[in-house]
Amino acid sequence: MVVKKDMIIGDLLMVDEGVAPILMSAGLHCLGCVLASGETIEEACVVHGIDCDSLVEELNNYMQSVG
Repeated sequence: MVVKKDMIIGDLLMVDEGVAPILMSAGLHCLGCVLASGETIEEACVVHGIDCDSLVEELNNYMQSVG
């Protein structure tokens, strides 16, 4: 699976809960909030002032490692 900026955070978490620590360490601490279920990675990054490209790269590196 390839992670993209327009992916919904809730959908990504359903695919692999192992991404949660990555999202949390990046500054997305409210993974259980209502917005996370319908917010894209890019939208969350904008709201929280996070570099989206770096986060997506880190998420893809993780996804490749778990194959």
